[in-house]
Amino acid sequence: MSTQTPTAAPPASAPVPPRRQEGGVLSRRRGAIATVIVAVLALAWLFPLLWALINSFREYEYTQANGYLSFGGWTTSNYEDAWSRGNFGLHLRNSLLITVPAVLLTLWLSSMVAFVLARFSYRFNLTLLGVFLAANLLPPQALLIPVFRMFREVPLPLFMSDTGSLLNSFWALILVNTAFQMGFCTFVLSNYMKTLPYEIYESAELDGASVWRQYWQLTMPLVRPALAALATLQVTWIYNEFFWATVLIQQGNKLPVTSALNNLRGQFFTDTNLVAAGSIIVALPVLVVFFALQKQFVSGLTLGSTKG
Repeated sequence: MSTQTPTAAPPASAPVPPRRQEGGVLSRRRGAIATVIVAVLALAWLFPLLWALINSFREYEYTQANGYLSFGGWTTSNYEDAWSRGNFGLHLRNSLLITVPAVLLTLWLSSMVAFVLARFSYRFNLTLLGVFLAANLLPPQALLIPVFRMFREVPLPLFMSDTGSLLNSFWALILVNTAFQMGFCTFVLSNYMKTLPYEIYESAELDGASVWRQYWQLTMPLVRPALAALATLQVTWIYNEFFWATVLIQQGNKLPVTSALNNLRGQFFTDTNLVAAGSIIVALPVLVVFFALQKQFVSGLTLGSTKG
């Protein structure tokens, strides 16, 4: 009687982990659906700007005769007429004199406050941050009368304001925009600075670095992406601000560029193609700033998203 030696069972194969696709965890079908949805939303978001851009190169008489869904009547005279009738050169200069100092002052002051809140711990730390954030919680309309009366009573020398007060001067818009934007910038920068390693400040103190040197030479270079992102947002918000300009500025030659569009309205009808050309002129500086700081803007928004 022959005996058979039992054969060893073949080793069980280890389970193969699912292969991760390059660029994310979405399947190809879900990725295609997500791409289509994002493309549709982007087109819906950009449609008003693209429609205004197309009509800004068309004659008003042609669109009135053939409708806005037609194509033809191309011209560049709308931009020439809008620039001359809206006096965009003067109003763009006014917006430049308001926006640049307001953005620089906002970022500088908020970075100093954020450095103190992130670097030092004391009893009223959160209270101070809440005070700065309170300005963002109040609607501007609620402060219209007190701010107007206060700015009317604050004197200024004639070389700073031809009216002798904050009212009707660029300083009024610079200060009010700085006051309303500091809370948001302080909140963002303080959270950003808290992610910086504490050891670098200990090393700086051992080397004898003062608090000012830690702020200016150590912290400010490290928060450059956040400053670029905030600068892009602040330029957009302050440049497009119209409410305080109509309240605090009463002389037409000092109004910002957002008010120049009112000069393109006729007495009996409004040339919408001409207004579209003026709107494109107003939007161009913001688009230039965004594309110039696009890389820093994206890196500032996404920093810390991968920190464990």
